[in-house]
Amino acid sequence: MGSERQQEVEAILAPAVAKIGFDLEGLQVTKAGRRLLVRVLVDKDGGISLDDVAVVSKACSKALDESDSTGGPFADTAYTLEVSSPGVDRPLTEPRHWRRNIGRLVAVHIGEEPFTGRVTAASERGIELEADGVRRSATYAELGPGKVQIELR
Repeated sequence: MGSERQQEVEAILAPAVAKIGFDLEGLQVTKAGRRLLVRVLVDKDGGISLDDVAVVSKACSKALDESDSTGGPFADTAYTLEVSSPGVDRPLTEPRHWRRNIGRLVAVHIGEEPFTGRVTAASERGIELEADGVRRSATYAELGPGKVQIELR
């Protein structure tokens, strides 16, 4: 789908989502048969629940409906709205992603070196990881995208 429409939708939804305390982590507008599919990914500190998804869905629907009444991106186009969390397989690329995963095991490249360890701290400047008693600190500039490792207990 055209990136112009996606940018227009993002400009409508980002403030609506932020206003109720969530971060817009992703947005995708694609064709699904005769309709458009609007996929919205949201998150917040502490994660999101099904009740949160319902709250965000209602806020997004309201924002899009209000924009459509003034000729918005879906004024004469049918669409389906789908709201969810990014899931565990989302790459950790922003400081807030790392902060939300303190205590979890992650795999990441620090410079060229692969490292798998538990996130012990995350600040606006960087993170601290620990594996087998070895602590590593790195700035976000040194990190590649992190990937949460699934641990079966």
